[in-house]
Amino acid sequence: MSLVAFAFAAAGLFAFNAVRTGSIKGTVNPADAAVRAWALSSTDTLRADINKGAFEITDAKPGTYRVIIEAKPPYKNAAKDGVTITDGQATDIGEIKLEQ
Repeated sequence: MSLVAFAFAAAGLFAFNAVRTGSIKGTVNPADAAVRAWALSSTDTLRADINKGAFEITDAKPGTYRVIIEAKPPYKNAAKDGVTITDGQATDIGEIKLEQ
């Protein structure tokens, strides 16, 4: 009977593989023109504050995201589609220039 219990316990350990999250990082130009960065997917909505023109959105599950930069007036919000997160990796989307 203890062998059966061990088999169930071992199967349970392997059934719950942890999903390793990644991150999305980038910069905004001009540095003081934005407030927040948002990452949207079909299942998640994540955000991060923008500090000195830089941001990093953490805890992103693998998948494809739309990144939206929330701008301060007179600048307009900007978006970048098709940002792909791979298991446990950081994705750098580079610089996003805001327009007035």
